[in-house]
Amino acid sequence: MAEPLPLTIPHAAAAAAQRWPDEVALIERGETRTFAQLWQECRAAASALRERGVRSGDRIAIWAPNCREWVVAAVAAQTCGAAIVPLNTRLKGREAGDILRRTRTRMLFTVKGFLGIDYPALLKAENLPELGETVLLDSGFGAFIASGKGAADPRVDASLAALTPDHVSDIMFTSGTTGLPKGVLMTHGRILPQVGVWIGNTGLARGERYLIANPFFHSFGMKVGWVACLLAGAVMVPMPQFDVAEAIRLIEQERIAFLPGPPTIFQMLLAERERQPFDCSSLRGGTTGAATVPPVLIERIRSELGMRDIITAYGMTECVNITSCRPGDPVELIAQTCGAAIPGNEVIIAGEDGSEVPRGETGEIWVRGTGVMLGYLDDPTATAEAIDPAGWLHTGDVGTMDAGGYVRITDRKKDMFISGGFNVYPAEVEKILAAHPAVGMVAVVGAPDERMGEVGVAFIVPRPEARVVPEEVIAWSRDNMANYKVPRRVVVVDDLPRNASGKVLKIELKA
Repeated sequence: MAEPLPLTIPHAAAAAAQRWPDEVALIERGETRTFAQLWQECRAAASALRERGVRSGDRIAIWAPNCREWVVAAVAAQTCGAAIVPLNTRLKGREAGDILRRTRTRMLFTVKGFLGIDYPALLKAENLPELGETVLLDSGFGAFIASGKGAADPRVDASLAALTPDHVSDIMFTSGTTGLPKGVLMTHGRILPQVGVWIGNTGLARGERYLIANPFFHSFGMKVGWVACLLAGAVMVPMPQFDVAEAIRLIEQERIAFLPGPPTIFQMLLAERERQPFDCSSLRGGTTGAATVPPVLIERIRSELGMRDIITAYGMTECVNITSCRPGDPVELIAQTCGAAIPGNEVIIAGEDGSEVPRGETGEIWVRGTGVMLGYLDDPTATAEAIDPAGWLHTGDVGTMDAGGYVRITDRKKDMFISGGFNVYPAEVEKILAAHPAVGMVAVVGAPDERMGEVGVAFIVPRPEARVVPEEVIAWSRDNMANYKVPRRVVVVDDLPRNASGKVLKIELKA
């Protein structure tokens, strides 16, 4: 990108309003906002936050589907120097309450009507002493903005002037292998250079319409989603959740040019196109990843959907963008690798002893560079385990690197599996299941599933005198954990296979 990067995400919103004031920034439900209008709304919301005393270092949570108000609330909070805490819309009250307490969140932006869920009601039983106010984005946001002193409030300029690249921009939670989700501390200065490189690799251009189906609570939907649009001058078209018929309607009506997502999204579009052809002539590019992508799928995305600039990439919450393919790479590389280290990153494949293994050999993927997280929230031990003294982030993913520096991921973190595009950590599911009154011991593994990629299977040893009914445990799980974590099968066993030191042998359970 030729232009120097803005200092922070709010500075990016301000710069977009200055450079392209009358160009469309966002399209939602047939309504449009220009970059100037969007920034004015962000400023007015920041004024309302200042009115409430929100200042640098505070934490503001957002628990809502993709929508304009999500972006406005986020930019407004960050303008005040606060960090946003994005919450997965699939979380249950117990899980969300834990995160709100640990981040000492003072304000929550949420909704009542998404998928028929009353989010504030889910928190009724949670003890949240520091949460001062909850604002509903779907019904109370206008009144919230009106409670400030408006977009011209000089306090907003003062806050923006005090905001630096070293301010924490967001605390996204990733499930830890220890079973407790970890808060990843990210700063503005770590995000924007990575997004700039990603824009260069994808060719995302000013005025291009970008269908953002990836959730805003995820790095993919936020950082290389709406933040990328602010930097590139592209048009955000947010989708609350992916629905193939609605995606096709938007592609045709709004002339969508750019569409990233996991392979399943493209498989659904291709299947739909075989049944009922639709106009995809506006599509140009996108990114995919999260799993090995069959070469034939890349070919079909290019030839049948017309997305000539589809590439694969690899990132994680702890480092937004690690590797990426580049436009013009051969189909085999795009399909079989997740690209090479992006500028600003060093990537190696490390052996057990921590030294780099010869090309083609398997080891753990390590990354070092400008985009690696600051660390985990209030967890110096986990931070030290993840980032070594030399600055290398140990990703926990296993892979190989070819002579050209292109990385293939061959295995996942020890036990983790991916269900419908979401990382599931068995230890976290086991911890919740252990609270069930009939459960004595439990072990969860991932099993292959045609539709979801993998699904959870829970092996349960009942408590003495207790009876475990699989259907009842699954129903209980639905009430107590996000849907993607819920085991799809429960197997009742007398005991769990263990090794000499008493560790459960999950490899035997998988078999």
